This record gives sequence, C-alpha cells and structure tokens, in this order.
Amino acid sequence: MFSIYDDNFILPQLRSAHIFPSARGASEEGLVAYGGDLNPNRILKAYREGIFPWYSEDDPILWWSPNPRLVLFPKDFKTSKSFRRILRNKGFEVKFDHAFEEVITYCSTVPREGQEGTWLTKEMKEAYIELHRMGFAHSIETYFEGELVGGLYGIAMGRGFFGESMFSLMSDASKVSLFALSDICVKKSYDFIDCQVETPHLLKWGAKLIDRDDFLDALDATLTRETDFGSWRDWSWKYKEI
Repeated sequence: MFSIYDDNFILPQLRSAHIFPSARGASEEGLVAYGGDLNPNRILKAYREGIFPWYSEDDPILWWSPNPRLVLFPKDFKTSKSFRRILRNKGFEVKFDHAFEEVITYCSTVPREGQEGTWLTKEMKEAYIELHRMGFAHSIETYFEGELVGGLYGIAMGRGFFGESMFSLMSDASKVSLFALSDICVKKSYDFIDCQVETPHLLKWGAKLIDRDDFLDALDATLTRETDFGSWRDWSWKYKEI
C-alpha cells in the first residue's frame, strides 16, 4: 500500500503548477513526489529534471528519480557472435514511428517474467500517445515477415533518449530494437539512453549503473543540444557488420 511517508519524511504533493522538488535531494529509492496529473507538459518538465512517472493502478501518480540510475551509453551495447548472426540472417526489419500506439499497447499487455499486471494505465498510454503526436515520444519497431514482433518507446530530448518500456513477441526482437536505437544514436551523436532502473538483461547488453548526480549532470549537458523533434518515420536502419 502506498504511503506518503518515507523514513519519516513526508513526500511533497504536486499541485497544479508544473514544479518538482529537486531530484538531487530524493531518497536512494528515488521517490520524489506524488500527485499532480499526466499533462504532457508536466511529463516533459519531469524528464528535464531527471524524473519520470511510475505507479500502479490503485496508487496516486508517483514520480521517481532512482539512485543509482541505469544508463546505456550507445557505443557500449554488447553484441555476441550469435546475436550478430541473428542480425545478419534472421530477416528482422527495424522501423521508427510507424506503429507507436501498437508498441505502447503491446508494452502494456505482453506478460513479463516476475511481474503481475502493468504500470501502463490507460491514462499513461494516452499521455505518451499525445507526446508522440507532439513529436517528443518515439517508437522503435522490429518486424519479421512484415509483422510487428518487438519494440520499445521513449522520449527524445536534447541528445538523450529516455526509454520507457519494451516488449517482445519473438526471441531477440526487443534486443534488436534496442541495438538499432543504440546504433543510430552513435551515428547521431546521442549522449546516452536512459534505462531508468536496473534489470539483468539490460546490464548484460551493456547498460551501466551510475550515480544519480552524475546522471543529472549529463542530463543538464544534453539538454543544451538540439532535439530530434518531430516524426522519425523517415529514419532508416540496417545492420552493417564492422
């Protein structure tokens, strides 16, 4: 059950203004505040301050900035010989922003090992779909024989990509999406892909845990750079082995 008390500290409740407490002062767990709404402009403000919404259906909206933070630096994505063989021979195709609503729907419905239910509520999906229409949220999609089989979505700001969720209907499909994103981020000089919280498979693929203050410093720097705003539908990617 959710409590507004955290080690005897009363969590701030957000009101109508899009103002957040500093993430640098949050607990190690990372709960920054609760309440407010999912207005797209509030969500964008949160991302600019290193904060993201994450909550269950029966809880109020919870805003987080965990310490440490899981980050994938694009050049660090790890590929094995077997995965490179899959990229060469499996016949996967990657597209950008062709099926955002399908991707977020799959992310909310495809079961994950060790998880029950979903944090992607109807309101959350509607908010990120609106952010996609605004040109901030993007999907990276993996297709096999013309069918969508995996993907991920997130938000681009500055030269940072803030990943939200991924799904896979076929072995390696979500990994292909993340590899394609990291590869194109290298080409476009992105600073990092924010993965938010630790997961074993992301660590295996090359993501690293870094101190929250270091992440917030990197965030401040990347926000001074130009954003790839608008649709990414014209972006294309094909695996090229070095």
